[in-house]
Amino acid sequence: MSIESQTFNQRFDQYGQWRAEFAKELSVFSAWLEGKGLRNASAMERLSRLHEQTLDDKLTVAFVAEYSRGKSEMINALFFSSYGRRIMPASAGRTTMCPTELTWDATYTPSVRLLPIETRKLGASLADWRLKPSSWLSVPLNAKSGDSVAAAVERVTETISVDVAEARRLGFWVDGADDNPPLNASGLVDVPKWRHAVINFPHPLLKKGMVILDTPGLNAIGAEPELTISLLPQAQAVLFILGADTGVTRSDLRIWQDLLGPHVDSSGMRLVVLNKIDTLWDSLTSKEAHQTQIRKQRQTTAQTLGVPLNQVIAISAQKALVAKITKDDALLRESAIRQLESVLVDTLLGQRHQLLNHALFKGLAELRADAQQILTVRLRDLTEQMQEIAGLQGKNSSARRSIRMRIARERKEFDSSVHKILGLRAAQNKLLNQGFQQLSSKTIKSELASLTAALQGKMLTFGFQKRFFETFDSLKESVEATQEIADQMHRLAIDAFDSLNTEFGFSLTAPQALNLGQYIEDLDKIAQSNKNHFSVANALRFSSNEFSERLVAAISMRLRSVFEAVSNELELWSKASSAQLDVQLKERRHSFLNRSETIERIEQAELDLTERLQELQADIDALASVSEQLQDRTSRLEDSLHSMLSSLDFDLGQPQPVRA
Repeated sequence: MSIESQTFNQRFDQYGQWRAEFAKELSVFSAWLEGKGLRNASAMERLSRLHEQTLDDKLTVAFVAEYSRGKSEMINALFFSSYGRRIMPASAGRTTMCPTELTWDATYTPSVRLLPIETRKLGASLADWRLKPSSWLSVPLNAKSGDSVAAAVERVTETISVDVAEARRLGFWVDGADDNPPLNASGLVDVPKWRHAVINFPHPLLKKGMVILDTPGLNAIGAEPELTISLLPQAQAVLFILGADTGVTRSDLRIWQDLLGPHVDSSGMRLVVLNKIDTLWDSLTSKEAHQTQIRKQRQTTAQTLGVPLNQVIAISAQKALVAKITKDDALLRESAIRQLESVLVDTLLGQRHQLLNHALFKGLAELRADAQQILTVRLRDLTEQMQEIAGLQGKNSSARRSIRMRIARERKEFDSSVHKILGLRAAQNKLLNQGFQQLSSKTIKSELASLTAALQGKMLTFGFQKRFFETFDSLKESVEATQEIADQMHRLAIDAFDSLNTEFGFSLTAPQALNLGQYIEDLDKIAQSNKNHFSVANALRFSSNEFSERLVAAISMRLRSVFEAVSNELELWSKASSAQLDVQLKERRHSFLNRSETIERIEQAELDLTERLQELQADIDALASVSEQLQDRTSRLEDSLHSMLSSLDFDLGQPQPVRA
């Protein structure tokens, strides 16, 4: 099968297989480093991160649309046609009533986990509820049976009827709003029975890291802030789906402008998909006229939404699903689904693979440098020992006594260097703890508690948006304070390394400064993308305490992820900068023991000088061999990265979808 004819599923499967194989190669490399004594604390941290990045690289594709635009049918057509039937419910009218994730987590059995809608009345975020499995209803499914999977998934369509007061508390009714759901025959409001659904089953795509997010319509999206604040921004691709027959409706435009547009990070891909082009087909119009009609609809849509034309794709998901199940190649071409799959492969998967490759190349270079430094220190010590032993040939006992005295003096100097290093570590740890305090959850809770108190039960005014930005200014100051602490740690390390190199003969390399600027930019992005929540357009929702609590809880989760990332960067930098000290201290201790033992054995006539010189030369030759093996192993890992990027043959030269 040619690369051009492979579907997104097949290419993603190939990508997943490569990641699994490369993770195994990393494990073998890690074991080799351990066997050669080259795996220090810094290397272990880097290897752990590289292994996690490779094996657990998640790729989230989110489907966003108003009701009845064909989201679920598109998911069926793109990913699940192999079941020979619909998996996601796709009947007429409202189907997906709550946000639904399709994923695979081996710690759970195949099932549909459902979070009751009543949890919205509590302040906890979705992320918090994920840590409470007992709060979810688990519906088991048989992954080998399409009927079983579909029956279990059907539970996401369930609704309950509540009075207006309860609908208001749950976030589905806003007094004075013009988009409230209609009352049913009993005068009640039909709302989703579930707040969130997680469909967990071992589909090959999901097992290899894909996560599919199926969202409900406008009213439900607006009622769940965590969707737009956390889940959608972290998706690698967002497919915004419209009806080809209707184009951009008023509610579609509102989703795009108010709920979707501001919340998709620049690193994510956005595509606009005009679905249901088959509604434009009829026997009275020529195929050329159909194509002209579709082209005009694409142009109008692109102009209305302010996106490039190549970012608007027209397809028929329903015909694509039928064509794949019935193996009708002609209908498959008419559905145009292959064009969408091609963009997903080349743009989404290609860019994702490039990002992973970049991270892996960088990590391998750092590992090689760390290991090579250890070998260099060992080689220096062995060379010095050879020179020392060679100087004893033909010399009397006074020469050996002189060497013993030199070793004793060097050990005394070494002990002095240890005291200096311990002082450095104490100072570094003190600064590190100060940094962690700046980034603690208490910092976030304190700022957001003040913001929540200002919002409680009040109608939104312009002053609340100002208060919102003041909160983020305070949080940015915490990261900036952490940057100052990191700069102090860097200056402290440089001064100490220079002193140790000059006074005690160490060969320490000054670490690179830590730059936290990207995280300050991330906070700015989060603030700008969520300011609309605090605009006059959202004023009516803030009469509900429950909504303001959900909103702040969702923002808290985004902030927590940023602050945790800063903490991890600071900790990794600290470990990496001190790893050199650990290595050279360990090697020096080992060197002193060897030198002292050698002199003692020579004096007791237990060791021949020539024999010892031969042993040292053998050790030096062995180090040279290990150095060559290190270069060879890391080069082979890099070749594996190059070859996989080449074999996947992504068309990264095509115009890339960009943010509107």
